[in-house]
Amino acid sequence: MTNETMGSRNVQRSKDAFVEAKKVIPGGVNSPVRAFRAVDGDPLFIERGVGAYLYDIDGNRYIDYMLSWGPLIAGHAHPDVVQAVTSQALYGTSFGAPTEIETKLANEVIKAFPSMDLVRMVNSGTEATMSAIRLARAFTKRQRIVKFAGCYHGHSDGLLIRAGSGVATFGLPDSPGVLPGVAQYTLLVPYNDIHAVKRIFEQFGDEIAAVIVEPVAGNMGMVLPQPDFLPFLRTITKEYGALLIFDEVMTGFRIAYGGAQEAYGIRPDLTTLGKVIGGGLPVGAYGGREEIISMVAPLGSVYQAGTLSGNPLAMAAGLATLTLLQQPGVYDRLSSIATRLAEGFALAAKKYGLDANVVAKGAMFGTFFAKDPITDYTSAQTADTALYARYFHAMLERGVYLAPSQLEAGFVSLAHTDEDVDRTVEAMVEAMEVASQNR
Repeated sequence: MTNETMGSRNVQRSKDAFVEAKKVIPGGVNSPVRAFRAVDGDPLFIERGVGAYLYDIDGNRYIDYMLSWGPLIAGHAHPDVVQAVTSQALYGTSFGAPTEIETKLANEVIKAFPSMDLVRMVNSGTEATMSAIRLARAFTKRQRIVKFAGCYHGHSDGLLIRAGSGVATFGLPDSPGVLPGVAQYTLLVPYNDIHAVKRIFEQFGDEIAAVIVEPVAGNMGMVLPQPDFLPFLRTITKEYGALLIFDEVMTGFRIAYGGAQEAYGIRPDLTTLGKVIGGGLPVGAYGGREEIISMVAPLGSVYQAGTLSGNPLAMAAGLATLTLLQQPGVYDRLSSIATRLAEGFALAAKKYGLDANVVAKGAMFGTFFAKDPITDYTSAQTADTALYARYFHAMLERGVYLAPSQLEAGFVSLAHTDEDVDRTVEAMVEAMEVASQNR
């Protein structure tokens, strides 16, 4: 295996940069999981990204399977995306007024997601889910929300309860700083547990405004829905007059072009999006049936606004990205890459007698060091995080950048080549050997 960083990686500049960052930024990072605490290390400070590769400030190169936590499905600095953003920037970066490019991107999103009649652009996934919840409550005139343990829907108060991802990584209380009066309206059930959902509806059915779910979970590691889980959610919400909200911030345009709802044939009432539709720039969106979305101001009385919503740079980057994704064979290619990586992980783990569970779907994959299948947040927590930490650092030494937490999904891009995958699978075998030695 050839990589200039292997076995002699110098990261001193990153270490120094982290010391300086901690003097002025809480924990030295602007989003908690970036701190590398779940893998008992210090974060790398990145200088640039090109295609499938990241370069840190010490000059080390890595094959990147985090891709800014999902948005960069075209890879880093794709020429079409860069050109779109650069061209738009020459005309201005923000206007606080309507632009035609907002309409163009909205049209593409609606074409991809038939469940949407109208879509509202916002600035983040958190804004999208928070707004969708408010809208669901207004539409149904009910207060309670059902969410699933381990599913993360942003950091608004009512949804930051057993949320997986960074919350799980740091072992924080379920909802520190969240008032009991807010948290009491969030009903928590295990992911994939139909019986628990049924019991909740039997007890609170006429009070439930909506069920919000990651149709493919990505914030407790990647966990696929059981075959009957999503159809059941669609059936029971209709039965009780509640709305079904698919949080496709992560899965939208990744599981399939039309998201998980296309892949599984389920039509939710509301959908939230983010990540890919901004092409690497901050963005979010929520949309759904016209009778629901028409309640949003200025059509209706449900207020939501944002100075930078529909920002022209993000709209340009998103439109360029979606254009790339419409080329023939794109999703077959992405799926092939993700599947090869998952299979490579499983085979490498088996070679060294390590328990492993892997999944891949669309342009995402998930890897767990665990004996039994992972179906929910409880089973995800049985995965061996210490083993993953050793594996993670061994992969870094071999020039492969993975998520710094086992409770995160992996992502692939159009920029990854067969050679990149071959090198990654080879690195997996070597890293498994290193990781297995300290059991």
